[in-house]
Amino acid sequence: MAINKTGTDCCGCTACAAVCPKDAINMVADPMGFKYPKVDYDKCIECGLCEKTCSFTDSYKTPDNFSQPIPYGARLKDINQLMKSRSGGAFVAFSDWILDKGGVIYGAGYKGHFIVSHKRAINSEQRDEFRGSKYVQSNLDEIFRAVKTDLEAGLWVLFSGTPCQTSGLQSFIPEKLKEKLVTVDIVCHGVPSPQIWQDYIHYLEDKERKFVIGVEFRDKKRFGWKAHKETITLAEPQTTVSTDIYTHLFFKNIMHRPSCGECKYCNIRRPADLTLADFWGWEKTGSHINDDDKGLSLVFVNTPKGKNIFDTVSDRFYVIQTSIENCMQSHLKSPTKLNPLYIEFANDYAAHGFKYVLRKYGNVGIRHKAKTALSLIKRIPLVIIRLFK
Repeated sequence: MAINKTGTDCCGCTACAAVCPKDAINMVADPMGFKYPKVDYDKCIECGLCEKTCSFTDSYKTPDNFSQPIPYGARLKDINQLMKSRSGGAFVAFSDWILDKGGVIYGAGYKGHFIVSHKRAINSEQRDEFRGSKYVQSNLDEIFRAVKTDLEAGLWVLFSGTPCQTSGLQSFIPEKLKEKLVTVDIVCHGVPSPQIWQDYIHYLEDKERKFVIGVEFRDKKRFGWKAHKETITLAEPQTTVSTDIYTHLFFKNIMHRPSCGECKYCNIRRPADLTLADFWGWEKTGSHINDDDKGLSLVFVNTPKGKNIFDTVSDRFYVIQTSIENCMQSHLKSPTKLNPLYIEFANDYAAHGFKYVLRKYGNVGIRHKAKTALSLIKRIPLVIIRLFK
């Protein structure tokens, strides 16, 4: 019997749907916009390929990996390119290597009205849309099959995504086609709801009475690399709004996909050739490379293929070698701990909509203002005590 997974059992990578020879599996969105496989049993021939291809298990395969990753801090020397990237710009150098070979890039961009989706790029202009953080689960419909088609045509392909997406692709692509496949995963905090993101865009448009024409999930140019503030550009006349409304919900871990709380990939056994992250804790290296707060990438070189690419493009970086101990982050140790209220949040959202949950769980509205005021009042006696010590 074909799989019909839900909840924490499914990360939504689409590998099962892509591998089905009868197209018996469709990815269907729940009220939060998270997609799950739905089987048409009239088409299903019970071949078992979907079960065999699912890699959201503790036994996901990493046959080419080194015994442990080789970690580096890396930052592009080109300051203009650096400032267009959220971290140190390592993705640009790796993807340029593929483009120079006449290859193609798959990464998270936008379709429609800022719907976060994986797309195919054949040049640097198209690739640049994939730069930067996108704190939403991206839509992967038909992407795995497109990657396979490109590999069958003899093209070099770089695929970048979350570790669950990357692992799913690795499981889907036959071994004989992987010679020219390069995979890049990220150290992932968890993927928020696609539908919440869309509702947030519409909420801002209603609030500002303007059309959104640009988004930055983390605006490094205005607030620096360490800051987590989204900047929205609106039209007619063009203005920008910087807030932390969406960021606040993101860091509450209340709108993540349920499987993120059971993530299999929160460790140093990475499913990709190269792993990218912000290099939090870079100060432990003793370097001054990021004193200007313009960003620094953490790069894990996981496979011989990844090492060859990193070594080839390393002259484009300022590079510092580090140790695993000095660059460990929480999501290299354990999955995100979902907010105890995340089920209540999802039920409230399904029943009452975005504005309701924003007021109840977010940082807008009377409820949030009351909590903030109460917190300040509780701190007053402590401040007075310190003043008179």
